[in-house]
Amino acid sequence: MLTLDRESLGALHYDDLNSSIKDTFATIDQFELQAVEQIRLMHDERMYRIAGYKNFSEYCQGELHVYGGYRRINQLLGASKVIVAAGELGSQIKNERQARPLLRLAKEPEKLIAAITLALELNPEPSESDFAAAANIVAPLPLERKQFHQEPLVPKNQEPLVPKNQEPLVPKNVITISSLSHPRYGESGVIEASAPNNSQQIVTFRDGERLLVNNTDLDVAIVSESTERTYPKEYAEAIAALKEQHKLELERLEQELRIGLQAEVSARAEAQVSEQIQSLHFLYKEQKEQNIQLQQRLDEMEGLRNLKIENQQLHQRIQELEHALLERPQQQWGNTMTQQATKVLNKQVKQALEKTIDLRTLALEPPKENATECLRLMGMALKNLSVAMNNTQALKAAALILGTSPTPEAIAIRTEQLQLLPVAIREIRQVLARIEFTWQEFWAVAEKYEVIKADYWAELTTSEKELISALNPKANVPLTIQVGSIVCHADPYHTFYIAKGKVVQDLGEQVVVAWDNSQDEPKNTSIYNKYELRFPGS
Repeated sequence: MLTLDRESLGALHYDDLNSSIKDTFATIDQFELQAVEQIRLMHDERMYRIAGYKNFSEYCQGELHVYGGYRRINQLLGASKVIVAAGELGSQIKNERQARPLLRLAKEPEKLIAAITLALELNPEPSESDFAAAANIVAPLPLERKQFHQEPLVPKNQEPLVPKNQEPLVPKNVITISSLSHPRYGESGVIEASAPNNSQQIVTFRDGERLLVNNTDLDVAIVSESTERTYPKEYAEAIAALKEQHKLELERLEQELRIGLQAEVSARAEAQVSEQIQSLHFLYKEQKEQNIQLQQRLDEMEGLRNLKIENQQLHQRIQELEHALLERPQQQWGNTMTQQATKVLNKQVKQALEKTIDLRTLALEPPKENATECLRLMGMALKNLSVAMNNTQALKAAALILGTSPTPEAIAIRTEQLQLLPVAIREIRQVLARIEFTWQEFWAVAEKYEVIKADYWAELTTSEKELISALNPKANVPLTIQVGSIVCHADPYHTFYIAKGKVVQDLGEQVVVAWDNSQDEPKNTSIYNKYELRFPGS
């Protein structure tokens, strides 16, 4: 717009000012039509999305609201459509206002060209009214038009389906159709009735026709305060029931999901605990093995230390003896012994005598230790006395003590067996003294003395017996002879040494044996002391 100084107004001539005003508006119309081409490019290529707009109307309201917004842009696009459809005569349309009444003929180019030609005949420089009159002559508007929408109008005797909280529009509300696609584009009408729904209005046009028009096709924004749809009572109850059912289903699924997650967490925790327990067991086993190895090493070191101490003591004793010998003059040595050597010899003799058993001592008092050995030696001594004195009573006494038959041969065999007893006990204890040994190692030694098993077993201590039993539970104290036991005679020279008999009666220290397992034949039944019998294989 031109800005003029008041002092220069008087100097300007009317014709010049009038021409300037017309030229200015013509220039504005020309530039406005030029802007339409750019707007069409923006619309067709959808370049507005680059700026983040979702649709063309949002772009117009956001960027071009100063120039009339979406409504004005729609009008300009309609004018451009008319100019393009008119072809060569399109240049006769100077602005959008002249093209507005011709828009309804844009889809029929022949009628459009005829209307423009008629307007030019009526007026070489036609105005908006000239184009409108020519359009009505070429294509007059019908008095009655078929409804564009097939939705029935709301009867007057029925209340409109409008939410209670929506205020009805004021009657005589004038609106204009702004949608290019609507057949009544550009025409004005009046809203005389309440809206039948939230998205449409009942519009009465100048020719008396009433149409149901969408709110989006109007030039004014009509927004309902409530967008909720109303339903009949039975539908509302059914919808509420479905919503409640859906809510319960969601709660159930949520509960199942929570339980599943808890179960998964519990299973994972149990797996971790189990893995930790297995690791601890493995570590405990390793630690136990290491402790055993360490204990073995300690025992070995303790044995070496004891041997070292004993070796030192022996070495010291040797030095003492050598020193004692050097104290005597060489000329006084001869066949005599030094006093120190005499003490050593006397000590050794005394120790040897302490291990002997004196019959006179036994006659005065019972033995303090080794009573079994004393009894065994007494039997062997009686055997020798019976041979020297040819005394039958001594022979029987020896057989009774040694646990064999009262014959010289049986007593001789028994004596030879008992002479092996000290050696057997020593070798067995050597095996038991080892840190580790197996049953095979023990049996390799014990098998040689199986004939005197009962004798050496009686000499072993309780801990030694338990150690042997731990290796082989069968290697325990010989079974007690009782009723029902199968036995053999203990004397290898006896007739029933290899025969088998069954104990049929227990008389305390004696038992009744039926040989050949025949209890019905009295001639094969005899009474024996228990020590005269043995188990087969023993």
